[in-house]
This record gives sequence, structure tokens and C-alpha cells, in this order.
Amino acid sequence: MKRVLVDSLAYGKQFLRSKIGAFFTFIFPLLLILLFGAVFANVGSSTFDLPVQDLDDSGMSHALLAALGNTTVVRISMVSAGTNLQEHIRSNSLSVALQIPAGFERSILLSLAANGTAWANVTVFGDPSRSAYQAVIGVVRAVAEQMNFGLVRARPIVGVDTASVVSAQFQAIDFFVPGIIGITVMTNALYIMTGMCAEYRTRKYFKLLATTTLTKAEWLTSKILWFSMILLVSFFITIAVGIWAWGVHVRIDAISIAFVVVGVILFASMGMVLGSFVKDPESASAVANAIGFPMMFLSGSFWQLEVMPPYLQAVARVFPLTYMNDGLRDIMVLGNVDRGLVNLAIMAVLAAIFFVVGAKAMSWKER
Repeated sequence: MKRVLVDSLAYGKQFLRSKIGAFFTFIFPLLLILLFGAVFANVGSSTFDLPVQDLDDSGMSHALLAALGNTTVVRISMVSAGTNLQEHIRSNSLSVALQIPAGFERSILLSLAANGTAWANVTVFGDPSRSAYQAVIGVVRAVAEQMNFGLVRARPIVGVDTASVVSAQFQAIDFFVPGIIGITVMTNALYIMTGMCAEYRTRKYFKLLATTTLTKAEWLTSKILWFSMILLVSFFITIAVGIWAWGVHVRIDAISIAFVVVGVILFASMGMVLGSFVKDPESASAVANAIGFPMMFLSGSFWQLEVMPPYLQAVARVFPLTYMNDGLRDIMVLGNVDRGLVNLAIMAVLAAIFFVVGAKAMSWKER
């Protein structure tokens, strides 16, 4: 243990002299949480610009516009009646626009006289691939439905209630925080260990280590010990900044801390395995990126796995980072301890396998 501590402290001093290492350990996760927190802070309260062309200019069209404005979801601006609306949308790169046709009020009155067998339609123009388009359609349909009830003196019979399945009211940023922690652990442990192994081989450091009493398992353990210490510090700093900046609601307990430590063991050992097959730092960077980037984007760090096609979800289940992200969310956000422990157990088994393989596969006596 003494040899492990001495080597860990020696590497720690070297690590702290590197500004890049400190940046990706402490500054990078803070930038992520501040950036995405600013994005997620407006989720659920966004207001969309809605240009409207009122070709009817009647009491009914004014009532529709007033109802739309009262939703606070859309911010209405008027387009003159003489403008070609579709050309106006294209020339101004608009996502969405609403047109109230001439004769709108007359069509409503005819519909009332015909017991609802005639229609008075408005048209939503826009790009279906844009989120604003879908949101505005939902708002317009809801307002139109309420107008229908008011006009025919009907009242809704079937309603919809909502109920949260979580014990507290969480924000979108709360679900993103575990992904930030997972990425930070993975990138630091995996990338740095892969590059370090390649550099040690290039500079013949492993040959020097082979002349000491330090074993490969002890050398790997010393690096795991150091990464565990600094990444736990990063873990607490990241959460503290999230609470201070965005009022993040997450739980911190022994299991969430265990996820960080087991994640370090897993990804540092994986880095040593990858490092045993590369011979120079340039190759190490390419190999680490080839493994790390798919994990980063397919393991649920930035979005839920459910939004991906089934075949990509199957691929994601191969990546260890998926179990870390899911497990941290289970423990820190959802309070699902049983499911979190299952993910932790999977990570622990993988960590043990990679640790043994890494310590055995790495050769300290290569030419």
C-alpha cells in the first residue's frame, strides 16, 4: 500500500502541473452544467413568435387572436393582408405562421346555423421539422377546441389529469447532471490512462518501472486512487455549482459516491487495456476517441435512450457508460435504489474484469 500511495502522490503532482488535466477535471463539467442549465432553464416556459395574417379582421378573428395571446405560449405579430404569406415565411426563414382566412366569421355563423356541419378553418404554415411548428399547432388546436365549446355552449366531458411518478418536482437540468458526471469520469480516466500508457511505452518508462518492486496492478491502483480523489472533488463541485446556479435537486449518498469510484476503476482499467495495444500517443488519442465518442453520445449522457432507434439502444447497452448514467439517475434523481444497485453491480463486474485484463495484458518489458 505504501508503494501505491507514493506512486499516486507522485503522479498527482505531475497531473496538477498540467493545465489541460485540471481543465477537463474541474472546469469542463462546470461549463457544461452552466451552458445546459441556461438552455434547460427555459424548458416548459418557452414563448414562440407567431406571425399572423388576419384576412377576415372580424370580431371572431380578434377573439381567436386574444385567446392565443392569453396562452402566453405565443407572441403574436401581425402580417399585412396584402402580403404573400408563404413568400414572407420563406424570405424571413420563419418556422411558423398563422393565416385566418377571409370569411372566417361568416363560416362560423354558417356552421352554427347548420348545426356544426360546416367548417371554419385557419391554416398554420411552417416547417414540420422545427419544434416551434409542432408547439404552435398544439396551442392553436387547443384554443380552437375551447372556442368550439364556447360557441356551441358545450362543456367537455372527458378530461385529462397529470401525475408525476417522481417524489419531487425535478427540472430537465436535474436529469442532465448525472450525464455530466458520467462524461467527466469517463473522459478523465479513459483518455488520460490510454495516453499515459502510450507515452510511458514511448519514453521507455515501463522498462524502468520493471526494475522496481512496483507491480502492474499496484501501478494501476495508484492511478485509480488519484483519479478517485480528484473526480470526487469534481463531483461535489459540479453539484454545488448546479445547486447555486440552477437550483438543481439531486440526492448525494454513499451509493452515488460508489458509482464515481467504481466508474474510475472501470474506465481507468479500460484505458490501460487500450493502452496495451497502442505504441505512441497519436495512436492512443485515435483509439480513445474511437471508443469514447460513441460512448459519450450513445450512452444517454445528453438525451434519453428511448428517443433513439431500437438498434442504437441495443448498441448503447454494450457501453459501460450507459450503466453509469442510468445508475446515477436512478440514485440521484429517481430514488430507485434497487435499479441503481443493479447498474452498480454490472459496473463492478466490468471493472473487475478490465482491471485484471489491464494488469495482465500490459507488458513492461517491450522492446
